[in-house]
Amino acid sequence: MRGMRSVPLLGDVLTAQLGAPKRVKTLSSSPRSAVWRAAFGGTPAVIKHLVPGDGADDFFAREVAALQAASAVQPPVVPRLLGADPVERTLVTEYVEERPPAANWVVAYAAALGRLHGAPTEGVDLPRWNGPTSADVEAFVKLAAWLGATDTDKASAELEDLLTRLKTRSSRRDLLHGDPCPTNDLHTAQGVRFIDFEQASLGDGMVESAYLRIGFPTCWCSTTQPPELLAEAEAAYSAASGRTIDEHELADACTSWTIRGDALVERAFRETQDHLARLAVEDWKWWTVSARDRLAYRLGVIGGLAADDGPLGETARLAGWMRAAMLARWPGLRPLPAKRP
Repeated sequence: MRGMRSVPLLGDVLTAQLGAPKRVKTLSSSPRSAVWRAAFGGTPAVIKHLVPGDGADDFFAREVAALQAASAVQPPVVPRLLGADPVERTLVTEYVEERPPAANWVVAYAAALGRLHGAPTEGVDLPRWNGPTSADVEAFVKLAAWLGATDTDKASAELEDLLTRLKTRSSRRDLLHGDPCPTNDLHTAQGVRFIDFEQASLGDGMVESAYLRIGFPTCWCSTTQPPELLAEAEAAYSAASGRTIDEHELADACTSWTIRGDALVERAFRETQDHLARLAVEDWKWWTVSARDRLAYRLGVIGGLAADDGPLGETARLAGWMRAAMLARWPGLRPLPAKRP
């Protein structure tokens, strides 16, 4: 957050537990929080306060629950939680010294994500991951029709079946970050640590491992990876999580992000309108990448990933056709950046 408070709102509970903060420095953050670097008894730490607003108590509870659950993972994948005050919606974590990500950063990222998903979650109080809905399917098929597709019934039926499969898999209790974006990963000499768990949930880790293929769909910094590095990263995820990536399940997860219009806008604008319908009449940028760029890339992924004879065969064919139609209609569309910010 940009300067809303210059002094941490620590509260009596954390002050009694940790003492008064020294050497306080305001850090940049989202509009939903205020963040500072400080020291307690000579130990560097980070103070985070969730500002008042819709869902602030829920965001705080999710973050604390996720940090506590993930603390069981060794080597660590999150900063250590030093204290939390739900009344003030303020938490304190250890400060970890980060360094610039390596050129192959996505491999360490994927390994840490796999270990995060494997954190013990018995008794952890977090909501279930919410996947796409029939309204998303309808909006996606309407966009296909607007682009000129004339036969979408089979793909529509496949997508409704997809919703059922995703709902069944959401009974898994993998610890999901909720927004595992580049810049929510701190690269350190000891490995990657994830931060900002305000959207944490429980569900199927495949929906987040798919970020590597589908270009980080909930992130402002949507990027793509060269095939050889992508393969290495997915192998690292499998080794760390103990779960082999199934191509059909990966196709399901990538398709789930592609049909969601809310995966084209930042969080503040989600659940406000049909963004796929909006995309038909206007384009907009989120970071340096436009909404049409993002969708065209995702369509290409599922068009090439879903097998012709698999459960998303007709959807893959429709996705390939839609991408070609978009490129013909809007020839200035660009590929996703290959370099993270």
